[in-house]
Amino acid sequence: MIAVGLAFIYLAIRQKWEPYELLPIGLGIIAANLPLTGLVALPSSNAGFQEAGIFGVLFHYGLSFWNILPPIIFLGIGALTDFGPVIANPKLLLLGAAAQIGIFVAFWGALASEQIGMAFTIDQAAAIGIIGGADGPTTIFLSAKLAPELLGITAVIAYSYMAAIAFIQPPLMKLFTTKSERQLEMPSIREVSSFEKLVFPNVALILIILVVPKSAPLISMFMIGNLFRESNVVPRLTSAASNEILNISTIFLMLTVGTQLTADRVFDLQTIVILCLGLVAFSFGTIAGLLFAKLMNVFLKNKINPLIGSAGVSAVPMAARISHHIGQEANPKTFLLPHAMGPNVAGVIGSAVIAGVFISLV
Repeated sequence: MIAVGLAFIYLAIRQKWEPYELLPIGLGIIAANLPLTGLVALPSSNAGFQEAGIFGVLFHYGLSFWNILPPIIFLGIGALTDFGPVIANPKLLLLGAAAQIGIFVAFWGALASEQIGMAFTIDQAAAIGIIGGADGPTTIFLSAKLAPELLGITAVIAYSYMAAIAFIQPPLMKLFTTKSERQLEMPSIREVSSFEKLVFPNVALILIILVVPKSAPLISMFMIGNLFRESNVVPRLTSAASNEILNISTIFLMLTVGTQLTADRVFDLQTIVILCLGLVAFSFGTIAGLLFAKLMNVFLKNKINPLIGSAGVSAVPMAARISHHIGQEANPKTFLLPHAMGPNVAGVIGSAVIAGVFISLV
């Protein structure tokens, strides 16, 4: 496992694969697997904090017991998010929804894995399925709620696939679209007014939480962060949410996730099955977004480039950048980034809503 931690550090520094996630995760893996440190010892009812390790305390209160770090991350993400593309073209919300099919493919796949001698509970299947949303904080939030024993595995797999998005998505994008479809140019998105940007997060906050109350910790913080940004009257709060608070939360969250990857949890058949299901989920989410974009074009007068459908997985903003890059490979005149950000942001909302649904039902 120390070698695995070093590999994560290499990928973060040398290859620049999601360094803000993989570097602290790799360091956490190394720290947790060094002998006799007690760093990951959990607080107990008898000894309290006296025998607990620092990462055990962070895991217990930041993730397992209070589960506050993922919502705080969502506050920062909201402060960095521009809902303009979604407001300008609401149809793009459908692409974000379609790409969430990967979550359910992995969910049912986990339940069906009993056929190969690997029986997951419905709680564990939900935690595995959410990997398909390609949203690390949501994966951590749901796993901590339903299957904390899988938290380290599901979180690292989610972030690993997010880091490898540049290798996973392009072959699928080229396989399920034609060259002429990839060359399709889209007109510039319309200018969205400040009033619209203020109304959207308020309406979304109220409607989503009324329908799926258990999504409130993620959705409320996401929309609150965005309202800080769009109000233009609290620049210090916006700056704090998108910089200091987000950065500090990321440090503690990623380090803590890494410390959950001890050798006894990783090197077994269960982990391999979860790894495969995560890849299946991520792939199906990408494919579903592409195919649904093509289906929409059957009914739309103004066609959309199907490549933006793959950005419906909520790996923000990497998936949108990949859509833009593949589009420019086919046609240097096309500029897909602002359009791809629409389904990309919709995917963040979609995965958080599905997490709330899982918590409510399971």
